[in-house]
Amino acid sequence: MKAVDSHLLTLLKASSQFIVPIYQRLYSWQVPECSQLWSDIVRAGSDERLGSHFTGSIVYVARDQATNTSAEPDLIIDGQQRITTVTLILAALVERLSQLPLGEQEPYDGFSPRKIRNRYLLNDDEEGERQHKLVLSQSDRDALFAIVQGTKPADGLTTRVIDNYRYFQSKFADPKLDLVQVCRGLDKLIVVDVKLERGVDNPQLVFEAMNSTGRKLSQADLIRNYVLMDLPTKEQTQIYTSHWRPMELEFVGASDSKFDEFVRHYLTVKTGDIPRLDDIYEAFKDYATTHVQSDEPIESLVVDLREYAHRFCAMALGKEKDPKLRPAFRDLDQIRADVVYPFLLEAYTDYELGTLGTDDLHEIVQMVTSYVFRRAVCRIPTNSLNKTFAGFASAVRKDRYVDSVKSHFLSMRSYRAFPTDEEFRASLTTTDLYNFRRRSYLLRQLENHGRKERVAVEEYTIEHILPQNENLSPHWRQALGEDWRDLQRKYLHTLGNLTLTGYNSEYSDHPFITKRDMLGGFKDSPLRLNAGLGQLDAWTVEEIEKRADRLASDAIAIWSRPHLDAAAIDESPLTRSDSRFTIEDHPYLLPPCRRELFEKLSTETMALDPGVTRHFLKLYVAFKAETNFVDVVPQKARLRLSLNIPIEVLNDERGLAKDVSGKGRWGNGPTEVSLYEDSDFAYVMGLVRQAYEYQMGGD
Repeated sequence: MKAVDSHLLTLLKASSQFIVPIYQRLYSWQVPECSQLWSDIVRAGSDERLGSHFTGSIVYVARDQATNTSAEPDLIIDGQQRITTVTLILAALVERLSQLPLGEQEPYDGFSPRKIRNRYLLNDDEEGERQHKLVLSQSDRDALFAIVQGTKPADGLTTRVIDNYRYFQSKFADPKLDLVQVCRGLDKLIVVDVKLERGVDNPQLVFEAMNSTGRKLSQADLIRNYVLMDLPTKEQTQIYTSHWRPMELEFVGASDSKFDEFVRHYLTVKTGDIPRLDDIYEAFKDYATTHVQSDEPIESLVVDLREYAHRFCAMALGKEKDPKLRPAFRDLDQIRADVVYPFLLEAYTDYELGTLGTDDLHEIVQMVTSYVFRRAVCRIPTNSLNKTFAGFASAVRKDRYVDSVKSHFLSMRSYRAFPTDEEFRASLTTTDLYNFRRRSYLLRQLENHGRKERVAVEEYTIEHILPQNENLSPHWRQALGEDWRDLQRKYLHTLGNLTLTGYNSEYSDHPFITKRDMLGGFKDSPLRLNAGLGQLDAWTVEEIEKRADRLASDAIAIWSRPHLDAAAIDESPLTRSDSRFTIEDHPYLLPPCRRELFEKLSTETMALDPGVTRHFLKLYVAFKAETNFVDVVPQKARLRLSLNIPIEVLNDERGLAKDVSGKGRWGNGPTEVSLYEDSDFAYVMGLVRQAYEYQMGGD
């Protein structure tokens, strides 16, 4: 690698051509970045004390190991945004100077329209694409070609190249602008000229290290570059065109975070671990390295990623074509249940392979939606849901797929349990649902329950039948009785008092009879949510409770809990995993003193939460919440505890634990601690508790 300071214009003049590789992101600088560079140029040009202005680095690799004397182009690894923006400024400057009288077209030495074109924008003795000093990727390419050649870009091109060129045209249109200052400022731009040698330097590592200035790359950009950067050009183009670009197009219109979210789910499926949101790129690199080390070509990884992306987009971005599955996925999206996709990606894969039918997948999606929605209504914390669904597929028996999903849902306990009908009804009828973030979805589903012709209720607003006004009118006070303040506070935001209407402003705080009989009132309402209100003479606590109970029954039917006979539940994978081995298979646990110590540890560990389970395996005993958080390996002299928590996170003031992450061992944790009959049991139990809390508190 050679790195030297250079004038940016000298670099443009010396290079025959810079090409932005096909895998690079589109030109993406917005007005703020352009404005900053413009200000820097004008300031540098107006201050004679400044000899130069540093603008960052241009990193490029010689294509096909080009020599200094060849005419081969250089591939830009980093600096595309900066060099493209300067090219746009130069093109706009050419246009502005061309409008001046001939004698005034070179306000600063070397800056005439002809000299700018032939030195920095075009190779005058070349034709076609080789004529251009800078060749961008994808749709940016044609726009820049047209601008540099002084022609109008084709209609329909959507690119920041055109938008930013117009921005600089507006700057040059300012009659007060000093063109000499602009030219002088451009001449002072300095970059670090970094030239890499293919086969010697690692372009990806250099790219990552130097990508600290300019507009931050998304994780999708980083992953795309990592996958394609080091491949031969022909293979880059083939993989990008056949697999990567079609995948990108499926995400068009979605935020960058959607692709990051997808890759996180994909890696969870493939590795069993949930990457942290800030570590998705690093986790992908680790997975890709393992893939390549197993002698699999990088193309197979991209193909696999593409297939899973298609499944994700079908579910999460509304791309599903099946008329039965599409609304089920839409409901899932509306409850914002992103954590479920690792499991559903595997289920959708089995659907594509024919293991699951359409009806089966539809039933599974509905179960997942019901589970997440019931828990939300019951105000159950969501911090464990990502781990619940990350490992859900391991509980599925593909010979009886749907029943095993039901069985696993019904086998979960404590914080993971599927809320019962009674729990769901109680929360629906008594809690504040007006300030529930999924309230619109709740009311929309209740309105359309059982309808073949769905009612579009998006333009309706939520109406409190009993008004929110703290100073209720005499009519409402009389209807509620002398405890009207307490009753209003108790029932105001509950399901029984909420409905939808297009006449919210007309209803205002009017008495119930007025709301019932007015034009557009409850008597005239076509909405099922308002059924029966037109026949009532008063709106009382009794009527609120009756309506809440009726709507809760509908909700229980819509978001139903799985039903399975007890024998089928007993066959669940969780139950079976505990039945093959017993304590008798571990002779080191059988002596009375050792057994007493083990049972004490078991009791204390399982008391951490009702959802913790104990599993006797062949070589150790596992204690699980979402997954193993401590494994007990019985040995002759001790109980060796394998804690699933990094040692650097563990608070171990006495230094009893040791790091075994790089050693072969039984048990799943990277940290080990010994438990003897004479150990300080309370202290060791504190370490076990930390392992449990680490698992339950992770992102």
